Amino acid sequence: MSSVPESAAGLPDFRNPALPLRKRVDDLLHRLTLDERLAMLHQYAPAVPRLGVAPFRTGSEALHGVSWLGVATVFPQAVGLGASWDEDLVRRVAEAVSTELRAFHYHRPPAVGSPERGANSLQAWAPVLNLLRDPRWGRNEEGYSEDPVHTARVGEAFCRGLSGDHPDYLRTAPVLKHFLAYNNEDDRCTTSSGLRPRVLQEYDLAAFRPVVAAGVATGAMAAYNLVNGRPCHVSPLIEAELRRWARPTGRELFVVSDAEAPSNLVDPEHYYDDHAESHAAALKAGIDSFTDHGEDSPTVIGRLREALERGLIGEADVDRAVRRQLELRFRLGEFDPELDPYAAIGPEVIDCAEHRVLARHAVAESTVLLKNDGLLPLDPARTPRIAVIGPLADTLFEDWYSGTMPYQVGVATGLGAALAPHGGEIVRVEGCDRIALRSRTTGDLLGKTSFDVTDWGAGASTLRAADTGHYLTLQDDDGLAADQDVIKAWFVRETFRLEPAGADTVLLRNVFTGRYAAVDPTDGRVTVTAETADEAERWQRELLRDGRAEAREAAATADAAVVVLGNHPLINGRETEDRADIDLPEGQEALLRAVAEARPETALVLMSSYPFAVDWADEHLPAVVWTSHGGQETGHALAAVLLGEAEPGGRLPQTWYRGDDPLPAPLDYDVIKAGWTYQYHRATPRYPFGHGLSYTDFGYRDLRLSQASVDRDGAVDVTVTVANTGPRPGTEVVQLYVRALEARYEAPLLRLVDFQKVRLEPGEGRELAFRLPAEQLAHWDVAAGAFAVDPGGYEVVVARSAEDEALVMPLTVTGAAPAPRAVVGRTVRAVDFDDHTGVTIVDATRADGDAVTPTDPGQPATLLFREADLSGAVRVEAETAREGGKTGPARLDLRAGGRVVAEVEVPVTGDRYAWTTVTADLAAPLDGVHDLSLTLHGDFRLTAFRFGAAG
Repeated sequence: MSSVPESAAGLPDFRNPALPLRKRVDDLLHRLTLDERLAMLHQYAPAVPRLGVAPFRTGSEALHGVSWLGVATVFPQAVGLGASWDEDLVRRVAEAVSTELRAFHYHRPPAVGSPERGANSLQAWAPVLNLLRDPRWGRNEEGYSEDPVHTARVGEAFCRGLSGDHPDYLRTAPVLKHFLAYNNEDDRCTTSSGLRPRVLQEYDLAAFRPVVAAGVATGAMAAYNLVNGRPCHVSPLIEAELRRWARPTGRELFVVSDAEAPSNLVDPEHYYDDHAESHAAALKAGIDSFTDHGEDSPTVIGRLREALERGLIGEADVDRAVRRQLELRFRLGEFDPELDPYAAIGPEVIDCAEHRVLARHAVAESTVLLKNDGLLPLDPARTPRIAVIGPLADTLFEDWYSGTMPYQVGVATGLGAALAPHGGEIVRVEGCDRIALRSRTTGDLLGKTSFDVTDWGAGASTLRAADTGHYLTLQDDDGLAADQDVIKAWFVRETFRLEPAGADTVLLRNVFTGRYAAVDPTDGRVTVTAETADEAERWQRELLRDGRAEAREAAATADAAVVVLGNHPLINGRETEDRADIDLPEGQEALLRAVAEARPETALVLMSSYPFAVDWADEHLPAVVWTSHGGQETGHALAAVLLGEAEPGGRLPQTWYRGDDPLPAPLDYDVIKAGWTYQYHRATPRYPFGHGLSYTDFGYRDLRLSQASVDRDGAVDVTVTVANTGPRPGTEVVQLYVRALEARYEAPLLRLVDFQKVRLEPGEGRELAFRLPAEQLAHWDVAAGAFAVDPGGYEVVVARSAEDEALVMPLTVTGAAPAPRAVVGRTVRAVDFDDHTGVTIVDATRADGDAVTPTDPGQPATLLFREADLSGAVRVEAETAREGGKTGPARLDLRAGGRVVAEVEVPVTGDRYAWTTVTADLAAPLDGVHDLSLTLHGDFRLTAFRFGAAG
């Protein structure tokens, strides 16, 4: 090691806060041995006692409250925070979360591991910027929105709240999740998200780009999935995009792996042959910390040491990653505790009164009034007796990334407390059947008790013991016991299917294992071990209480009914499990209809992590309300909204589709071609993106543009006046969209560019101003490989939602028309198509580049390149690869203007990454501009092509 200078005070330079950060980091880095630096690449970085360096662990979960560390304030789920459309609120929520995380860091022992492994991390693995493309995604609750502009704005606000406002020190360090295009759980470690360049640049990257460019994120986490055939943990986009955006801010991003993902590169993905090779590739691609093998650092570090010994990485690769970690640790105040402005935060902030008030406010601001024909707000004078009915009538649930709620106020409890001063009365009915299951073999009751059954959809139900309220649970020895008071485990063992097996007879099947309950005839022991229905026990089902009949009776004797339905966040739609559809659980739908039949004055409250198809409710009920799972203050906040003491301040952050609307395939990430989100989905939704009603009315007038035309580098100021024309104060989310007219590309139907949330008193009007740079009209020009603002006509739209346009003004962009695509004498990437049929995007090499291949080698696949200038072209060259081993020829056909101009035979190269150049002369020289199509026949890959001219 080289000699290291000491500061004038006799301390090492890294201990001198007067020195620049980079100098301090470099000083400490150079003092570390190679073994010490290697050890820092694991999630659990050990202490370096000789230098007084503490242990360090990456990652605490802080999505909507401090998670997994104990009792903490629980705020609405991320999708609920997104529904608030309130950046200041989101920033304040994140600030509260970060102060509580600071308190845990300094004042509570680590939740896992031993104290010498490091305190609870101040690196917060939040926010999640993955877009809510598909509402069936199991982790829908973790994202903010289906729109990249909205997601980026909310995500930036959350990062600012986590980071604090000190110029040198961080309160906590936000890490953006999950890079990139992660929106499915089923087989998530082996599925590939196909992103054509327009979707990549305009949609998926667009959620991350502004947040990183704003300098408010300190890091990112790579996603489990593959993108275009290449695992995200070795994606060139980490360096080419993420870190490129960060460089102007002067900060480095510290990029971490997701749990076990580095090992996945070899094990389920089989992308590399051995772990040393895969870990080396991840490190060189930009992964700085390996979250792998839990606290087993030696395994991971051993793989990296082997990679170093084999020459797959060098010390410079190790140093680059460690330098980023050290920079973050300095900014978190680890080496300057006396200067850290956040070091004095004490444990009293956890679940403090201020955070409780904020949590209640956040629920109200994120609650969306979907429909209201006048039933809401409820008037205690007219409806003194209210029946609160449903499986979530007075029950709150935590999700996987929730903290532990310090207390719970459900809807019935909240309404009861709010009505008490008015002399009102609440009748609470869960509406579930109570049954007994009696063995046909022994005659014994299962568990020696009866059970309350709740339908959570897809045939999955929970059974709670009537005497204790505990859930029936599959035990480790395959036995059954009702011994769980809550469901919160990675593997949910508390869901069962009651499968009909004759008159009043059912089979009991555990969802987790798929096996059936069986009874040993010798000792009567019940085990869940039967593999088939034939081996399963037959249970006599005895109905002890008819849940729907009880609910009907309660509703009929009340003045109004509030039916609270929704999902359990750990059942049917959660991490590792997507939903199959968007249907409301059958039992819940039946309960709702029964209540509405008995009491037409029924409001549906949906408390869910994701949208449901609620077509019947919208058509037949006077009021429908949605809120995410909102945490401990849900009941107080919803009561205030239902009674009109608070405004339903939320607007939908994603489209709610109709039940009969056939959604695209879950793995079709091409939002343009598939028709995902409000931007491209053409069928009328049940409730559109941005939708939400108020208890007052708002009028829009005087939409003005500062100029009627703008050049590509200019900007236009937009003003509009919004007035509260109703009888009470209210909040409105004013949404600004743009629309391209007669575009040369498939443009979005509408695209959000800005929004403002305003609160107005009755009769109050306010002029709102927006700045609209022309660059917000840009699309990704596949021919140029860059964003471009096309000249022509556009519309500026002020709207209440994506389907409710209030005012529209035309805007013209001036400039020369785009030239035709140049293809002669120029290499054209195959992936830069304008349209496609039957194509899958794959990796050109393990390190970089994209290629295309037929989705089904038995069917032709076509690429379309519009307005290609083919003047002078006499021959074509194509870069192809073909593994071989399959029968049949492979051929590339080229058509211009509808006629075949060349046919190119594709040879076997022996490997999917073994590329060769194939050539063919054109049937005749070409001139002019034509739509060019390439058709792939057979099992080969195409990465690029070019046309040559004569001479």
